[in-house]
Amino acid sequence: MYTPALENLRIVMVETSHPGNIGSAARAMKVMGIKDLRLVTPRKPFSQETFALASGANDIIEQAKIVPTLQDALADCQIVIGASARSERTLQWPQMDARECGTFVAEHLPQQQKIALVFGRERTGLTNEELDHCNTLVHIPMAFDFLSLNIAMAIQVLTY
Repeated sequence: MYTPALENLRIVMVETSHPGNIGSAARAMKVMGIKDLRLVTPRKPFSQETFALASGANDIIEQAKIVPTLQDALADCQIVIGASARSERTLQWPQMDARECGTFVAEHLPQQQKIALVFGRERTGLTNEELDHCNTLVHIPMAFDFLSLNIAMAIQVLTY
């Protein structure tokens, strides 16, 4: 369900390598009522696969802004949350799980604070330097034998 507060939520994808993932992410955003997509130097921004997997979310893709740096994508954001599949034991940044993140975002969106959810490269995630731009990190608890989601799936889970 769309609410005006969702205008304050931005999805940032860093150096996406598969254009289909951009389309799938746009579809995930659209069904959750989120419209603001920033793409930081995608390797191949759009293709037929992008629009095919967007399946009705072409407006999200067409309005997406491609920017050269993460700093540009976050320039007007007050709160930055980075998604990471890395073990919390190996990271020095404050962290929360997906449920805590949902509560946190729901509390802050109505306060007119621009919040960015930042997602890294499909294979390697966000670098430590990119994590330094985040106020906190979020992880999605999963089974121990496979610890990483497709980027569009992670966007869907965290925007739910």
